[in-house]
Amino acid sequence: MGALDGRVVVVTGAGRGLGREYALLLAAEGARLVVDDVGCAPDGTGADPEPVKQVTAEIAAAGGEAVGSDADVRTGAGAQEVLRLALDTYGEVHGLVANAGILRDRMFVNMSDAEWDDVITGQLRATFAPLRVFTAHWRDRAKAGWQGSPAIVTVSSTSGLIGQAGQSNYGAAKAGIAALSIILAGEVERYGIRVNSITPVARTRMTQDVPGFADLVAAPADPAAFDLYHPGNVAPLVGWLLTETCPVTGRTFYAKGGEIREFLPWRYGRSIDNGGARWTLDRLAEEMRTLA
Repeated sequence: MGALDGRVVVVTGAGRGLGREYALLLAAEGARLVVDDVGCAPDGTGADPEPVKQVTAEIAAAGGEAVGSDADVRTGAGAQEVLRLALDTYGEVHGLVANAGILRDRMFVNMSDAEWDDVITGQLRATFAPLRVFTAHWRDRAKAGWQGSPAIVTVSSTSGLIGQAGQSNYGAAKAGIAALSIILAGEVERYGIRVNSITPVARTRMTQDVPGFADLVAAPADPAAFDLYHPGNVAPLVGWLLTETCPVTGRTFYAKGGEIREFLPWRYGRSIDNGGARWTLDRLAEEMRTLA
């Protein structure tokens, strides 16, 4: 018996890296999968159907069930296509892992409009579009009496929640994904829909060109040693968040190797108060030392 027996899950960006590992583990735990990926390069260019074919073949060879899709979830039409494939194939859907995304690093003052817009689209919109389509579907099902315990997992990043030079476009999108997830969780909880976000740290195509990071996350020379940055280490957290009985929603979790941490949202810190009167600049120059 698998922890996800009877569950149908869609994974976007599932052709390689982290998405592939999510799909393989979910299938091994009994989920029936829709594996979606346009097969683009890390910067969002090009298309290749082979990665999706390979992942679905791996799942089938291991005794699991999966169908492949090359729909572009940066668009509402693409997101609808993925949902329709899940329903036409399996009759229902219980989970969504919104993992699709691209990367175009550049120092901010050198960044072009296209580099900004493409990453915001390839990350934030590629999350927004399937989330809107799937939550609308599950809301309607819930109103009709369905109680399928649907769950969403989105993918943020420490680049957005902590910060990383050279990734202002990517970080802005990933911070937006985390905020979207928290807000959406509050809106759809009444329909029994759970929404959580993860910030994975692992070795993928997107990390291999980050200066200094590729060497840090390299596989250990000793094949018997624990591979701290193997993308498969993150997959169990994703699987647990998709289980029918998972109790959490509106949360963000960091995952690296065998470590999982909770991310705490922005919160108020120290304060100063001018007692109901408007501040003057001179007064602020004196009192702001407390906060600065």
